[in-house]
Amino acid sequence: MPAEPGGSSTKRDFLYIVTGAAAAGAVATMAWPFIDQMNPAADSLALATIETDYDKVVLGQQIVVKWRGKPVFIRHRTPKEIAEAVAGDHADLRDPATDESRHKPGMAEWLIIIGVCTHLGCVPTFGLGQYGGWLCPCHGSVYDTSGRIRKGPAPKNLYLPDYSFLPGGKVRLG
Repeated sequence: MPAEPGGSSTKRDFLYIVTGAAAAGAVATMAWPFIDQMNPAADSLALATIETDYDKVVLGQQIVVKWRGKPVFIRHRTPKEIAEAVAGDHADLRDPATDESRHKPGMAEWLIIIGVCTHLGCVPTFGLGQYGGWLCPCHGSVYDTSGRIRKGPAPKNLYLPDYSFLPGGKVRLG
């Protein structure tokens, strides 16, 4: 139906706008529970960031902490382990990375990695591998002292979590 002369709107135009706005509000109200259920659960959010002491870990030792349901290795590397890792920088690596890129600047003695094999998700064991690092007991993936894949079926290096060193000998993961 044409608008009234002079371009003024009619009651019908107003009803279209009100009906459209009400329909959009109804759709948003019904869609919100479906969108909201995709947010992380409260227990997951609680584990998003953790702090742990690292200053009590002696040279050559590692501790394992649980973060986001995964083991994280915090290793206090010896000078020998660091030298072996740096020597491996020029090896033919499947997932190339230098030792320097695997730790925070000036903190080469601390290696913090997620302890989950990148092949099928097993937990590697330290000290059993050919390169002095980790060996995955499930399928034989071998990682060096920098957590880089050197042998076996794993396609990637052990992953690095987001972390930062805090005053007082603490490290924050997440």
